[in-house]
Amino acid sequence: MHLRYKKIKAKEKSPLAKLENKLWDIFSVFIRLRDTDENGVGKCFTCGKPLHWQKGDCGHGIPRQHKAVKFNEWNNHLQCKKCNGFEGGRQDLYKENMNKRYGPQTWEKMEIAAKQRHDWTPQLLQNNILYYTQEVERMKRHKGMIVSKKQNQEEE
Repeated sequence: MHLRYKKIKAKEKSPLAKLENKLWDIFSVFIRLRDTDENGVGKCFTCGKPLHWQKGDCGHGIPRQHKAVKFNEWNNHLQCKKCNGFEGGRQDLYKENMNKRYGPQTWEKMEIAAKQRHDWTPQLLQNNILYYTQEVERMKRHKGMIVSKKQNQEEE
């Protein structure tokens, strides 16, 4: 007798999880562009290494599983892959730099905020997706990364 094995389907993501992932994708681009100059080059938030926004990560001080601060702009910054991935985010330097940039006790306030319950709604996620998509487009235009249709027509 042959045993048949059923393939176990990968757990499908809920519509809410899909929206959250879509928001993270655009939010990550927003943070990396925000932290760069007009050439798309910035510095790693923790080690200061210069890097292009496309080569860096959107690093977070308080881990992403804490939904209350996952999309907090003060909790997310351009980081090199070494600091963010291989060195676990370098929270010691992240904390220090966060307090320097945003004021004393910012890290501690972020830790308190991270413990708060936060439930995302589809409408809130969609509103944020729209907002950050527009911001990314605005920054790319400002930094000369995309040419508007109007500029394109004027050049022809």
